[in-house]
Amino acid sequence: MPFTEICIFQVKPQKIEEFETLMLEAKSFLEKQEGLLMLRLVKRVKEGLPPLKINRIVKSVKYMLYWEFDTKESYGAAQKNLYGSYWKSIEKCLIVPHDKYLGEVLY
Repeated sequence: MPFTEICIFQVKPQKIEEFETLMLEAKSFLEKQEGLLMLRLVKRVKEGLPPLKINRIVKSVKYMLYWEFDTKESYGAAQKNLYGSYWKSIEKCLIVPHDKYLGEVLY
């Protein structure tokens, strides 16, 4: 059964460019993880159609990392690899530790 993680990152306004550059570098590393089915990094925008440009940053800019694996075991190995490589640099860009949501895919 597929297994997924959604991470919510609250990035410091002065670290946005650094965070996006870091995640772009990490992308090729993450895409090589065994059992990876899908990987997406999403930047939150204000609601509306089309999305409105964020003109003022109050506290942070939120990003969501979504990745899905074929099994829990593949996810666990990839998570360990991420913590051993890019994680400390990612954490330095955040105002608070990330929120993490884990679960099995229902459909």
